[in-house]
Amino acid sequence: MTFFRIGRLTQVTFFVAIISTLSGCGDSGVQDVKEWMADAKSHAKVGIPKLTEPKKFVPFVYGGATSIDPYNPSKLLVALAKLQGKSNGLKPNLDRRRETLENYPLDTIKMVGTLQKVGLSYALLQVDKTVFQAKVGNYIGQNFGMVTAINESEVTLKEIVQDASGEWVERDAKLALQESTK
Repeated sequence: MTFFRIGRLTQVTFFVAIISTLSGCGDSGVQDVKEWMADAKSHAKVGIPKLTEPKKFVPFVYGGATSIDPYNPSKLLVALAKLQGKSNGLKPNLDRRRETLENYPLDTIKMVGTLQKVGLSYALLQVDKTVFQAKVGNYIGQNFGMVTAINESEVTLKEIVQDASGEWVERDAKLALQESTK
């Protein structure tokens, strides 16, 4: 506590001397650091790797530009004429009047029974809750399916459908008798 007994003027003088000493030390320390940084920077080698050369882009050359356009109307007409020349002659009769059962897909029609009338066999076919009669020669389904045979357990059909090339071909189909679940 003897330190505080010194006079006020002496205390202020002492603090000014300490602060000026410390500030002088600070400038030389910063200067030393700046010199060291400059020296380290001049001796340091910066290693930036070289970028690899980009791959050479080779554009695709379309060689068909000089050949005939595949969508040229005259070329399509020639191809269509060739297809019609090879036709097997089979095609559905589009001029006849459509029958009621041709409005329904074949997989929605169920055979629920048969009926005999005056020497003719009729198939009882159900669509939703309605039952229709069909005989040999009637058309069923949306693929021009004509009934070719009816027996007690199934109805046989010949459908006329287009294959992938657009050619009309015959396909056999059957409707089997559906047993009642009641």
